[in-house]
Amino acid sequence: MMPRSRKARRRAYWRGLWGERMAALMLILKGYRIVQFRARTGMGEIDIVAQRGRVLVFAEVKSRKNGATTEAVHPAQAARLVRAGNAFLAKKPHFANFDIRFDVILTGGFFWPRHIKSAWIADSDHKTAVF
Repeated sequence: MMPRSRKARRRAYWRGLWGERMAALMLILKGYRIVQFRARTGMGEIDIVAQRGRVLVFAEVKSRKNGATTEAVHPAQAARLVRAGNAFLAKKPHFANFDIRFDVILTGGFFWPRHIKSAWIADSDHKTAVF
């Protein structure tokens, strides 16, 4: 596989940023409150942290030119998001009693974002993901 050009990487970056904004808009229209956008933790970045009632959602957004598919999220990425979610909760103890959910939002092309709720769960050690 040939390395992508700087122009292609820049285009992909802006497509991803646009996809995250569309995903956030969709969540807001569904009644979620965006707690944090692009939350950085010592374990990685969480694209969107959203709240609806007593549910805290850690959302991974995947954007592709012609629309993303569920295969865009690999198990290692899901495990990283679980660890990042735990790091986020350690810094924000007021969310400790919330139900936690890991969602995926697929964007791209001219399609409305597709929201997959509870795409995976954290296993018993809260370090890896179970699909």
